[in-house]
Amino acid sequence: MKQAHIMLDETLGIKYALMPGDPGRIRRIGEQLENVRQLENNREFFSIRGSYKGVDILAISTGIGGCSAGIAVEELKNIGVKAMIRIGSCGALQKDIGLGELIFAQAAVRDDGASKAYVPDIFPACAHRELLNCCVEAAQALGAAWHEGIVHSHESFYHEENEAQSAYWSSKGVLGADMETAALYTIARLRGMKAASILNNVVLYGQDTADSIGDYTQGAQLTARGETLEILSALEAFVLFDRKENSK
Repeated sequence: MKQAHIMLDETLGIKYALMPGDPGRIRRIGEQLENVRQLENNREFFSIRGSYKGVDILAISTGIGGCSAGIAVEELKNIGVKAMIRIGSCGALQKDIGLGELIFAQAAVRDDGASKAYVPDIFPACAHRELLNCCVEAAQALGAAWHEGIVHSHESFYHEENEAQSAYWSSKGVLGADMETAALYTIARLRGMKAASILNNVVLYGQDTADSIGDYTQGAQLTARGETLEILSALEAFVLFDRKENSK
């Protein structure tokens, strides 16, 4: 049955989905794939299919925020997707995380609204351990600079308490902030799906977020390289994960 928002159905027959927020990133993912075919382009959900080292891949954008990411997770579940990797951007919450360095989210602080609509926030938002391990293994092989730990998923990009909120979670050792990982992890876990999140740091801790995001969209060298590395890390991770799944 064709899904109402992503406009895809189960005849696609693909187990693995790469999930950027930005629809523009889909084309850059396509540059790394073979046999690329555009699928649908509805609202924030722009999708293509292709293959990477013999593994079929669906790439679909989710837009900004946990609500639209959650819709994607639900509808991907309905069409038979089993595992998902988010490749997004984030702002660092620690001073030792440079521009273009990758953050692998072990878990997320559920400070969003979407995940709380499903289950109280005492329920943890955690990555699928084996899938995340494959992401780290792939990044190491690619020579990427990376960090692994907890991220903070918040609800609003521009609000008066953002600086104080960032300082608070920084003091607790949280590595970075995004808007989607908590919803992805929570809903995927509830629906029996496997999920991991790779975040490309586009804002140094203590810098103005709006100014740094503007630099990123203009193609700043370090963050552009980080984007390429997170795409390749995710694709290589799916190859590793698929081999492990097939060997069981």
